[in-house]
Amino acid sequence: MSFITRLKAAFGNPSAMEKLHVDDHTEAIINDIENEPFAVSESNVLYAGLNELGGYYFFQTVVVGTFHIKTIKGATLQVVGKDFELTLDSDMVELESDYSNVSNRSISKIDFQIEAEDAVKIDRSTVNQLILTCKKEVVKFSIYDLSNEEE
Repeated sequence: MSFITRLKAAFGNPSAMEKLHVDDHTEAIINDIENEPFAVSESNVLYAGLNELGGYYFFQTVVVGTFHIKTIKGATLQVVGKDFELTLDSDMVELESDYSNVSNRSISKIDFQIEAEDAVKIDRSTVNQLILTCKKEVVKFSIYDLSNEEE
């Protein structure tokens, strides 16, 4: 949030106060994401991590950006690796993004079912691209390089 927007909000500018409130709300949701950014597209960031529950494995994703969806048909995630390619189906068919009017961002939480033998393949060093497909929307993600953030 820029200093000017915060200053305007402090002096009671309604649009600045609304922007400050919603962006803080969106930022709080993003801060609650447990995983590091895994991949990025032109206007979205995909946070992801593997989780196991009762012997079943899930690739948990949170997409933050312009990707916005409401469907009862689920989503697929194509994982393109160096020596493999996987197509994962969402564990739920009913999906809906949370939307912020002011910041023009959506937050979409989607978990994908994955087999244990495939779960070990998903790593930053082995995955080249992720392709998220839901309804007619296709978002191509490239793997986010964490070394850029550490510099």
